Amino acid sequence: MSQPGEITLLLQQVEAGDATANHRLLELVYAQLHALASSKMARESPAHTLQPTALVHEAWLRLGGDAQPTWHNRAHFFGAAAEAMRRILVESARRKHALRHGGGQVRVDVDDPLLALATPEAAAQVLAVHDALDRLAVHDARKAEVVKMHYFAGLTLEEAAQVLGVSEPTAKRDWAYARAWLFREIET
Repeated sequence: MSQPGEITLLLQQVEAGDATANHRLLELVYAQLHALASSKMARESPAHTLQPTALVHEAWLRLGGDAQPTWHNRAHFFGAAAEAMRRILVESARRKHALRHGGGQVRVDVDDPLLALATPEAAAQVLAVHDALDRLAVHDARKAEVVKMHYFAGLTLEEAAQVLGVSEPTAKRDWAYARAWLFREIET
């Protein structure tokens, strides 16, 4: 990831009205956002139609596109990016899981000689984590942010700690607690 001060400085310049700062910001964070999206999409079902580039572009547009809102700092920006990616993935999962799109039905890939089946389990898992995450946010907002950044945006725990301004051991403890909490919530 880039230096924390570099992104914060560009965010401040964008807020001050520097027209070129917005483009420099996009260039600086695009590769990071794409890497995060690629990491996240690698964990999705092979039948997932959303590509990392599309996820980054949609997230950037939802963050304001060329008319970026006021970002307080790097943590604020990446927190919003993680939330945007989460919402996009959840919306995609809901669309795929909808009855009008054959929700609950099993897709047969006729090109696969073994007729491998792509099930809607991945979409259901994203929705279950999303719902449980909303409940965790009420219980402990910081732990929910760690989950958003690690699970939905694909940041490492070290990167999430940097963005959130906490130590790496704190982020690891938050992740361990949140995983256990979410597992219990999803299983019951």
